[in-house]
Amino acid sequence: MDRVDRTDRLDRAGRLAAYGAALVMTPYALIKISWVVGAAAGLLPIGDGFDLTGWLALNTATIGMAAIGIAVSLALVRPWGMRMPGPLVAFVAWVGTGFLVPLLPYAVLDSLLGRSDGAPHGHEDSSPARPGWEAALIQISFVGMGLGLALALPAYLRRRWPQVFAGRVGDDGERSPRPALWAAGIATVIGIVWVYWALGGTAGVARPADQEAGGRLLTGVWGMWALVASAATWMLIRRRPARLPRWVPLALGWLGTGSLFAWSGWRLPITLYVAIAHPADVSLPENLAFAAVLHAAAVAAGAAMLPVLVRSRRLPTAHDAAKASA
Repeated sequence: MDRVDRTDRLDRAGRLAAYGAALVMTPYALIKISWVVGAAAGLLPIGDGFDLTGWLALNTATIGMAAIGIAVSLALVRPWGMRMPGPLVAFVAWVGTGFLVPLLPYAVLDSLLGRSDGAPHGHEDSSPARPGWEAALIQISFVGMGLGLALALPAYLRRRWPQVFAGRVGDDGERSPRPALWAAGIATVIGIVWVYWALGGTAGVARPADQEAGGRLLTGVWGMWALVASAATWMLIRRRPARLPRWVPLALGWLGTGSLFAWSGWRLPITLYVAIAHPADVSLPENLAFAAVLHAAAVAAGAAMLPVLVRSRRLPTAHDAAKASA
C-alpha cells in the first residue's frame, strides 16, 4: 500500500509540474509576441546586430519554440497526450528537457556566484534594452519550464510504460546492448573534459583568454550531466547497485542523455560553421576540430544510451516460476 501511495504522489506531482511548466512558459511567449508586434509597428527597438527582418525571424522562431514547449507540457498530462504516438511525445520531451534541465543548476550557481542575471550568454544578449521585470519573467519561464519537465517527463513515462520503470535494478537478467556500454564510457570521457575546461584547463582550448566565466560554468554543468548519464546507464547495464528502484537511474538517465544529445546537437553545427566560414564577429575559445569531435561523440553517445532507458523490464513468466521452485 505504501508503494502505491508513493506512486500516486509522484504521479500527482508530475501532473502538477506539467501544468506548471505550461503556465510558467506563457509569459515568455507573450513577451516575445509583444517584441515582434512592437518591432513590426516601429514601437519597440530591435536587438543589436539585427535588421528588422532578422529580428522578427528570430523572435518568431522563439515564439514557435515556446508554443511547442507548452504543447509538450500539456501532452504529458492531458488525456490526448496518451493517445499521441508515444515515441514522438517522449522524443520531443527528451530533447526539451535536455535543453532546459541543465539550466537549473546553472541558474542556481550563477545566482550564488553573483556573476550576472542568470541568463546564459548568447541566449538573450542581443535583445533590446528591457525593464527588469521582463528579464525576470524570461528567466523564471526557462527555469520553471526546465524544472516542470524534469518532474513531468518521468511521471508521464511511468504512466505510459509502467513495465519499464517497474521493479528494481538487477531484476531483469537480460544483457544490455554493448554499444550502450561503450557510449557510457565515451560520455564519461566527455564529461571529464568539459569539467576540466570549466575548472580552467587549457588543453584543447585554442583561445584561453576568450573563456568567459559564464561559458565555463555552463560547460561544467554540461559535464556534470554527461557524468550523470554515464553513471545511470552503467547502473542499468551492470545491474548495480542491486535492489535500487529502477526509476531512479532511469529518470537521471533520461535527463542526462537528453542534455548530451540536445546541447551538443545544437553546438555541433555552430562549431562547424565557425570552423568552415570563419565569421569575423564570432569566435569560440575551444580548438574547433576537437570541439566538433566532442559534440559529435556526445550526440552519438546520448542516442546510443537511450535504448537502455526505454527497454522494457522482462517480467517473470510461468516457466521462470516453475524453474525457481524446482
